Amino acid sequence: MTVWWLLLAVFAVSWVLTLVLRRYALAKSLMDIPNERSSHSIPTPRGGGVAIVVSFLLALPFLAGLGLLSTGALFGLFGSGLLVAAIGFADDHGHIAARWRLLGHFISATWALFWLNGFPEIELFGITVDLGWYGNILALVYLVWMLNLYNFMDGIDGLASVEAISVCLGMALVYWFSGNTELVWAPLVLSTAVAGFFWWNFPPARIFMGDAGSGFLGVVLGGLSIQSCWASPNLLWSWVILLGVFIVDATWTLVQRLLRGDKIYQAHRSHAYQQAAVQLDSHKITTYIILAINALWLWPIAVWVGLGGSQIFGLLLAYIPLCILVFKLRAGVPEGAGGL
Repeated sequence: MTVWWLLLAVFAVSWVLTLVLRRYALAKSLMDIPNERSSHSIPTPRGGGVAIVVSFLLALPFLAGLGLLSTGALFGLFGSGLLVAAIGFADDHGHIAARWRLLGHFISATWALFWLNGFPEIELFGITVDLGWYGNILALVYLVWMLNLYNFMDGIDGLASVEAISVCLGMALVYWFSGNTELVWAPLVLSTAVAGFFWWNFPPARIFMGDAGSGFLGVVLGGLSIQSCWASPNLLWSWVILLGVFIVDATWTLVQRLLRGDKIYQAHRSHAYQQAAVQLDSHKITTYIILAINALWLWPIAVWVGLGGSQIFGLLLAYIPLCILVFKLRAGVPEGAGGL
């Protein structure tokens, strides 16, 4: 019963703190002003993701005290998440050069990997593979890409919140059905922290998440996925499947922009989800569609793989339709431009 009270407290702290942050942003004129690359049309307060950061991090020691989170995961998630959030908060209030942000991101990812005991063995085609130091380098890049892609994908009302909630709930199901019930609670606490913020971020959003919240979610979700791999090599694949919408859209768009010679850190609105929001003329409908993709398509595949189904087949089954979708939506192609 104690853990359910903890979930209620996390939601309440996140909800109240988001309200406080909204009033603070309005008083200090910390507003996201629309421009030609924006997907919103009215000035909106930003920085509400700090509520997610605070409510989740405060809950981690309680989870560890209840024996529901390892000491390594506690220090790894807390330290890496706090550093990424601090960098994002500073960037939200001013500007930090991309090279310094990236350096901070790699330091954060290194901290997480150290406390999570590095990258474990993975299962591939039914064979357990130990990648050694190559695995740690791959995991480092994976964590940095996760926190940055989550920032890139936080561009329309409610999307980043819905993705985090649906991925965490989906993974909780995977853990439950696969018998890894000890891993259920950290994703549930994170989804609850995001839900408190989402109350204010639901389209039309009354406050935006900001870099502090989006980067934090990316690195924590990445850290949780690596933690799960220590329990069962199959579980990492379930995480990657559940995160498919964000991974495919962000990666496809980045590659397309690199091939076009665009500056990758320059603001734009050529992601597939942004193209969809323009075509549908609705942030809410676009967010609902992505929620439906997660719940109706990716959840069942992730559960099947988590129960021992073929990882590669499951990944292809999840990703091929997503790749077709982002191609059809011309992800990475500026408005009025031709494709490659």
